[in-house]
Amino acid sequence: MERALDHDTRGRLTKDGIRIYDPSDFAGMHAAGRLAAEILDAMSAHVFPGQTTGAIDKIITDMVEAAGATSATIGYKGYQHASCISVNHVVCHGIPGDKVLKDGDILNIDVTVIVDGWYGDTSRMFVAGRLPRKAERLIEITHDSLMRGIEAVKPGNTFGDIGYAIQSFVESHRMSVVRDFCGHGLGRVFHAPPNVLHYGRPGTGAVLEPGMFFTIEPMVNLGRPETKTLADDWTAVTRDKSLSAQFEHSVGVTEDGAEIFTLSPAGTFHPTYG
Repeated sequence: MERALDHDTRGRLTKDGIRIYDPSDFAGMHAAGRLAAEILDAMSAHVFPGQTTGAIDKIITDMVEAAGATSATIGYKGYQHASCISVNHVVCHGIPGDKVLKDGDILNIDVTVIVDGWYGDTSRMFVAGRLPRKAERLIEITHDSLMRGIEAVKPGNTFGDIGYAIQSFVESHRMSVVRDFCGHGLGRVFHAPPNVLHYGRPGTGAVLEPGMFFTIEPMVNLGRPETKTLADDWTAVTRDKSLSAQFEHSVGVTEDGAEIFTLSPAGTFHPTYG
């Protein structure tokens, strides 16, 4: 999803235009993040060969409504679904529909909900049926690259440190980081500064401060990093048709590190080892 202007009025803005939230605002982000994570926890039972991505999205839509929350994506720039579901070589923004999942398909499900004005944004990988070894390795490296990026989140570090932690790890395993999409600030808005790149040089970019809220959501390809967007103006795919994977957490910078707002209550954020 494209970045929108930050119309929030809470806290203060840094010289880089990044909003600094108050400690009391963490609770709202935890509530929104938990609901988004609970919805994805429930999807494990609904991803299987023969299922359609449209049916999965309908279940997500119903869960958002049942929780008394709002989907951030329905109506966003004309988008009409409560999730993005990206299968195999689809990098991100896959549109749910009639596509039938096959045995061995891997898919990213991305959900953003609004709870009491706060945005919870997260995505993770799922597997339909048996997991092929090359896909398993891709999922493992993508998940671990996200966690390395989160480990770099602490006051005094920079956004370049986050990107470098992800990029250096991924490339050491002969995979590539997508450059065309990035993480973003959020809070009481869907998209706001900063752009959180998943590649970069240590010590570059804005300095992290307590109270910053943003997503980290690396997209990793088995092949080259280049992508292209299809004629629907949403679906992004790998140019070389190689498999792609993505994991996403929403985090907040604390006095000594990071809090993850979108932890899986069921411990199933990673499809094979929690």
